[in-house]
Amino acid sequence: MKAIRTQGAPVAIGPYSQAMLAGDLLFTAGQIPLDPDTNELVSDEIHEQVEQVMLNLGNVLAAAGSGFSEVVKATVYLKNLDHFAAMNTIYAHFLGDHKPARACVEVARLPYGCLVEIDMIAKVNREMY
Repeated sequence: MKAIRTQGAPVAIGPYSQAMLAGDLLFTAGQIPLDPDTNELVSDEIHEQVEQVMLNLGNVLAAAGSGFSEVVKATVYLKNLDHFAAMNTIYAHFLGDHKPARACVEVARLPYGCLVEIDMIAKVNREMY
């Protein structure tokens, strides 16, 4: 296994890695809407939060030699399921025609009081390592 680290996503706020590479699969940690430069929430608005989460995830995937087209499974955690449509629109923009398996659940609380957290599992090109 290999830990993946990029400056394009927030530093881990606990004893975990941004992602772990295991064989041909990459398992990302849940990304929340922190700006990687400031480690602060980008906004209180769901649209901006989802966009930042997806940017962070894209950077983690790229650091491992993967991308959104290689995602096989995503899990979305929403503070409020009323934000589902807004999240879905931005999520779909980043994934384009690619439609990996996905679960979406409403949760009581997320770190920093944010509205959304997403983690992904993706295939990687092992030739990079």
